[in-house]
Amino acid sequence: MIKLSVNVNKVATLRNSRGGVHPRVLDAVAVCVQEGVAGITVHPRADERHIRPSDVRDIAAFLAAHPEVEYNIEGDPRPDLLTLVRNVRPRQCTLVPVRPGEITSQAGWTTESASGLDVVVADLRRQGIRVSLFVDPEVEAVRLAKTLGADRVELYTEPYARAFERGGDEAASSFARYSRAAELAASLGMGVNAGHDLDLDNLVPFRNLPALAEVSIGHALMSRALFVGLATAVREYLAVLSPSLL
Repeated sequence: MIKLSVNVNKVATLRNSRGGVHPRVLDAVAVCVQEGVAGITVHPRADERHIRPSDVRDIAAFLAAHPEVEYNIEGDPRPDLLTLVRNVRPRQCTLVPVRPGEITSQAGWTTESASGLDVVVADLRRQGIRVSLFVDPEVEAVRLAKTLGADRVELYTEPYARAFERGGDEAASSFARYSRAAELAASLGMGVNAGHDLDLDNLVPFRNLPALAEVSIGHALMSRALFVGLATAVREYLAVLSPSLL
């Protein structure tokens, strides 16, 4: 079964919009864990507009009692984030390039943006942390991740989501592009993750991606949860990923 890692950033966004502690991020994590997710993802940004370092540490403490649930911290390799990751030691760290002023991630690593990233990857791996690199579904990007020493790639799936909306040959062509990237990653000995704008509709064909190990989903799942509840939304996504529906 493809693993589901739920990104709980949007819970923190809602909390921060009003101040105080509600909704509690840990309550959302507890619901996700209770419903059987394989992982929890957070992306603490430098401006702390959603997940804060205190959230990262609180979730780590909570998940210590749930060793079956993978903790994935993603973000750009800035010094304060790397210090936090080394202190918390999540199961996985997904390194994502960040552009100044961006609302959400917009692209994967390139040769230019990844300068010096091999040193960061090696350091995290020495700490016993699996390292995934956020990449575009391109041969060059996948090979770059291998060169940098990554254990996995996370394929940036917004282009797929937009192609899926347009449908037809464009959707099929986009999926084929992702399949080639995934097959290459697997042939190079790397695991394959995916994330960004995956939802209950476009995930149905995407779950057939070769070698797909894990999807990280936040915005779409939390948006759905507003209307059906978080537990129900999690169950819906788990059902889509269930082998019984493949």
